[in-house]
Amino acid sequence: MTLRLYLLRHGQTAMSRANVFCGRGLDPALTDEGVAMADAFAAAYRDRSWTAIYSSPLKRAIDTATPLAAAKGLTIVEHEELAEIDYGDWDGLTAEAVARDWHDEYERWTADPAWNPPTGGETAIALSQRMTNVIEEITGSHMDGNVLVVSHKASIRVLLCALLGVDVGRFRYRFGCPVGSVSIVEFGGHGPLATAVADRSHLDARLRGLDGT
Repeated sequence: MTLRLYLLRHGQTAMSRANVFCGRGLDPALTDEGVAMADAFAAAYRDRSWTAIYSSPLKRAIDTATPLAAAKGLTIVEHEELAEIDYGDWDGLTAEAVARDWHDEYERWTADPAWNPPTGGETAIALSQRMTNVIEEITGSHMDGNVLVVSHKASIRVLLCALLGVDVGRFRYRFGCPVGSVSIVEFGGHGPLATAVADRSHLDARLRGLDGT
């Protein structure tokens, strides 16, 4: 028996397009292109057998999960612990603005976000703990099958680090996670195995080439 988790990052938002910090404190909607990304994922994966769909409660994640849930007749299980990292005072700002206005905090965070949070925000260690808590809950409830988990950029990268034995303080430098991408982790006899990371083959060339992060 094999359980496969599909870790899907939400589609494009105005914040991701502008490449600004957008944590759990902000809740922007998907752009039209973000909706198209969600529809493209559902079209590519609707023929698979799905056991469950879990999502961050933030609108951008719920709206990304909705097309597949509707196609398969599944209820989206919202889980607060799947929300994005808390960027605190940095929400809505560019990296350049943060580096200027919170220079020392930004330097510490970029050097080791595991233990150094954004100003007023959350460490990668704390994010890792809540993400692994919900994954333990999911793996305890589902022994096999395909389970979709819709979440966010930092959350997915930190989770991949935690599952695959990578220092969570390096999450920004070890895994990509562009909008609309999916990473697949299988849980078998030897523990978690990543079979895909940041795959966007379900998106057309136009969607893959959009500006932003």
